[in-house]
Amino acid sequence: MTTISKALRRGFWPLAVLLLAAGCAARKPAPANYVVFPPPPDEPRIQYLMSYGSESELGARGKFSDFVVGKERVYRPIIKPYGITIKKGKIYVCDTQAVNVSIADLAARKMRYLKPVGAGAFKVPINIAVDDDGTMYITDTGREQVLIFDKNLNYLGAIGVKDEMKPCGIALAGDRLYLTDLKGRCVRVYDKASRQLLRTFPTLDLDDQKRLFQPTNLAIGDDGRIYVSDTGGFAVKVYDAQGNHLQTFGELGVTPGRFAMPKGIGVDRQNRCYVIDAAAPVAQVFDPEGRLLMWFGEPRSSGPAALYLPAGLAIDYDNLGLFQKYVAPGQKLEYLILVTNQAGPNKVSVYGFLKKR
Repeated sequence: MTTISKALRRGFWPLAVLLLAAGCAARKPAPANYVVFPPPPDEPRIQYLMSYGSESELGARGKFSDFVVGKERVYRPIIKPYGITIKKGKIYVCDTQAVNVSIADLAARKMRYLKPVGAGAFKVPINIAVDDDGTMYITDTGREQVLIFDKNLNYLGAIGVKDEMKPCGIALAGDRLYLTDLKGRCVRVYDKASRQLLRTFPTLDLDDQKRLFQPTNLAIGDDGRIYVSDTGGFAVKVYDAQGNHLQTFGELGVTPGRFAMPKGIGVDRQNRCYVIDAAAPVAQVFDPEGRLLMWFGEPRSSGPAALYLPAGLAIDYDNLGLFQKYVAPGQKLEYLILVTNQAGPNKVSVYGFLKKR
């Protein structure tokens, strides 16, 4: 008689169910149902890789063996994320509702929170950039400052004084720190070492195609171009490194190539621009001339890869090894696209841009 049968005869139903679950978990998994964009029969360009909304979904706790022996389960959820970045195997997410920054160590499958008190306390942490040495720069629209922490989560100081600005987007490039300022409707450029303001752009007297109405997020291309999501202008504005306007693409609308609420933005090494539309909700991909190439994440057709009130976006070339195991046979990753969702269970979704082996 099997162990499960004996348990059933003796009336140990909970244990029998658990043993049955363990047996099922040991079975060979079914073939993966890969979600790709565009869907077949077109050649896939982007694949949905994985999502998580808490530490337990990283695999740190909640295993069957832990449940049986009664170990404490660690949940550590993300509630309402906005900004996201990845650095050296760690994903950093600003949680505006929990008022913290979650730091997910993908190799260790653990998560911790940055939730400072005292002088470094958050009000509304919105976006984050992490330098090569682990220094974190976090925009806080509640405090109207940029808060700076070292790799050990120690508070180092702040940029900005009362009523000076309302920073939102943030990006690092060389020795420069770039911010979008919702109050001044501009981009502010700082010297990273001295934290001194160098310049702002554009001026408010430009025409509607060149000036900014509600700049939320920004990204810096390898060529130094600065891409800004102008949420209030329903467009993306592009400037050179000196702040001169180069290009505007997009307009108000919900059809492909237009924007209802552009937010998160990123640029790959071929100057393809990714833009999150929180109201549509999709991620749209544009060529260097601002022409629409494709989109992904539309909820009605994307299944587990769907986006729900998406906000932040980041592109990464340095952590591919952590995600290659999710990739369909015959494909490999060229880079990662990370997106935050403010609604639904998948608070962080990871996609990969594909190339054939």
